[in-house]
Amino acid sequence: MTYSQEAYNDLFAQYYATVHRLETNKLRNVAKIFGHLMHTDALAWTCLEYIQLNEDDTTSSSRIFIKILFQEISEYLGLPKLKERLEDPFMAQYYAGLFPRDTPRNTRFAINFFTSIGLGGLTEKLREHLKNAPKMIMQQQQQVDSSSDSDSSSSSDSDS
Repeated sequence: MTYSQEAYNDLFAQYYATVHRLETNKLRNVAKIFGHLMHTDALAWTCLEYIQLNEDDTTSSSRIFIKILFQEISEYLGLPKLKERLEDPFMAQYYAGLFPRDTPRNTRFAINFFTSIGLGGLTEKLREHLKNAPKMIMQQQQQVDSSSDSDSSSSSDSDS
């Protein structure tokens, strides 16, 4: 990351943290500036790590900011290129907050958010994750149950 990218990254973190204090026009302009900086790669996409897209960690102002930011980037890059950038496996750690997989509630929130702003195409992998989540939870529970069964049988063997 270059020096200017670091400076822009710091500014992004600062503005995102205080976006709730901005009036609507300034919020829109700031989001558009950062969208422009991102699509031209003047601002590293790692700055998206500051965003935790869920109901508890966002305000209406931060959701408006995210909406304008992504619509701006999408307008310049197009949805296919934007999706390609956001699915880069080397950058996945920075986008984890945008596409949460921690709880079904947060996953649904992100899917609904991107769909409502016209960028539902970005959520295909999240939708797949949500569809497969019950299966994964059952598999994990079976693994826990089987390991606790083997633990209890081995401890009962040692008791006798």
